[in-house]
Amino acid sequence: MHKLSMFALAIASLAISASHGLATTPTAEEIARAHQWSLARFGDADTPPTAEPPFSFTYGDKPSAECLKAWKAERTTRKLDEARTERVVTYADPATGLVVTCRAVEYRDFPTVEWTLFFKNTGTANTPILGIIRPMDVSIVRPDGEEYVLHHTPGDTTTPESYVPLELKLEPNSAPEFLPEGRPTSGAFPYWNVAMPGGGMIAVLGWPGKWSARFERDGGNTLRILAGQEITHFTLRPGEEVRSPLAVVQLHDGDWLRAQNIWRRWMVAHNLPRPGGKLVPTHYAACFANLQPVAAEETGSIDGLAREGIKLDYWILDAGWYKDNGGWWNTGTWEIDRDRFPKGLREVSDHAHAAGMEFIVWFEPERLVAGSWLAENHPEWVLGGKNGGLLNLGNPDAWNWVVNFVDKTMIDEGIDVYRQDYNINPVDYWRANDAEDRQGITEIKYVTGYLAFWDELVRRDPKRWIDSCASGGRRNDLETLRRGVPLLRSDCFTGATVQQSQTYGLALWVPYFGSGTGMTDEYMYRSCIFPASRVGCDARDPNLDYALLKRMVAEFRKVQPYLLCDYHPLTPYSLAPNVWMAWQFDSPEQSGGFVQAFRREECPADTLVLKLRGLDPSAMYALEDLSADTTVEVSGKSLMDEGLSVKLASAPGSALYVYRKVARPAE
Repeated sequence: MHKLSMFALAIASLAISASHGLATTPTAEEIARAHQWSLARFGDADTPPTAEPPFSFTYGDKPSAECLKAWKAERTTRKLDEARTERVVTYADPATGLVVTCRAVEYRDFPTVEWTLFFKNTGTANTPILGIIRPMDVSIVRPDGEEYVLHHTPGDTTTPESYVPLELKLEPNSAPEFLPEGRPTSGAFPYWNVAMPGGGMIAVLGWPGKWSARFERDGGNTLRILAGQEITHFTLRPGEEVRSPLAVVQLHDGDWLRAQNIWRRWMVAHNLPRPGGKLVPTHYAACFANLQPVAAEETGSIDGLAREGIKLDYWILDAGWYKDNGGWWNTGTWEIDRDRFPKGLREVSDHAHAAGMEFIVWFEPERLVAGSWLAENHPEWVLGGKNGGLLNLGNPDAWNWVVNFVDKTMIDEGIDVYRQDYNINPVDYWRANDAEDRQGITEIKYVTGYLAFWDELVRRDPKRWIDSCASGGRRNDLETLRRGVPLLRSDCFTGATVQQSQTYGLALWVPYFGSGTGMTDEYMYRSCIFPASRVGCDARDPNLDYALLKRMVAEFRKVQPYLLCDYHPLTPYSLAPNVWMAWQFDSPEQSGGFVQAFRREECPADTLVLKLRGLDPSAMYALEDLSADTTVEVSGKSLMDEGLSVKLASAPGSALYVYRKVARPAE
């Protein structure tokens, strides 16, 4: 695995393209190419494939390329909805009864194709060994010219470098590999943009387990991408079926930053959860942030916000509301502590609801400590037994218990949003449970159970939504993000520079995320504007600066409509204290957006000129400076060609502009 120091950090070297004329919607040509790519690899009932399948594995002592040619293949195609077509290819081995099914989905509104493999033993005996399953085995060939450049990020490292945008030139005869530390987005991030002359490919692996990826460059112009679960070496028992990670590719022309916005749009259109049929709401929340919470403190703080006339959207109850044997980390005894919550959590939820807020509550059902109720009473459910470890979500009895427990608790206690944390590296527990001829099976069944658990919670109440937390942002693979959103993207969130830099890098890949701040100053508040913004405070204290908080929430409401729209970095990435950092969120559909700029504490320059993107050059825009409380009209052409001049007299300092197209055209 490459360490951070081995990469070229995209700091001063990150090119900020001025190609504002390129639309952030996919072109008909891109979508047509993706369709041809899909048809060539999967085919349909009338059209056989003309290229090798985009996956590989071994079966016994043979590679899949040899096996599949000898097995019977059947292909079907059906329209799932107005935007998606499903292609299913089934391969059957008549000798052993193994059936391999590839379910692919082609999007008609994006140049995007995804697929997942399923392996089922329909025979009467154990299968030969299935191994080295790579659901993504894709080759691309670049034109002559500049070399491939791989754009990626290490994900959450729980350091200031979390989500740093990285770029790596893929030299001939090189083969960089990526491997997370355990949880799927910890130290490596299974989202990559391969740029080459004229365009490229985004490749993504969805797997909330231990994956690996390898980018093999030959001596010519070809790049092969191999990605999947790190270790697979198992036999399947009669009737047994398992699945692979999800593989996704998105083709693109032109600028790699443009491609990131097409990816963001696809994430919003087809992946973000939709509780009650609507996108998961952007919001401003509050949390008392006490890991030994007490009902009276929680309700008192809710009353304090109401006293100050501060209207927020959600109240969050963090860890420690259960009988925890002296520390919030002592999980596994899921019983409300009636000494601190004599009326249950319902007292807090009723208070939050009366104040116009919905109620989010923290759970961590997967991690169990020795001596907890689950470890003592159901060690057979625990990977680790009485010594504690993981609640085995691949065990049907454990799965039923956790689904019913969470569902009932949410109903009984008036909980609106389920927050699940995951403060444990699961890999050793999974692998310790596998026999030599079953390596990878425990992980597959655990992952399948985890995804089904969240699906079932939402099936039982379609208005529910889920907060994905894993010591911050360590489990934000695509399969997880189709079911939940990360309200805390990293446990490293101290300081404005860290918050700014994490937004800069993560927003390239994930439209919806959150973090939080305490009752601080304008600079920090503005550094903490996210789709899921949050303040941590004890609002029982009447001496806090509530006027500032009220003003900052009002600023959030002005930018809130644009938080899931196109994202344009306007400066290079940096953690340095002596630079500016700035970006733009823009919605062509809403004819508006906003710009944020930060002059860091040691930055000597008091002025920065920012050339905006995505605007209509023939239109006039009303540009509101929220710091000066002034509005001027400027042409889109001027904002893109000449730029927006930002001047801040003091450092650190911040600027926030909201713009909207006005009715009359530019002269």
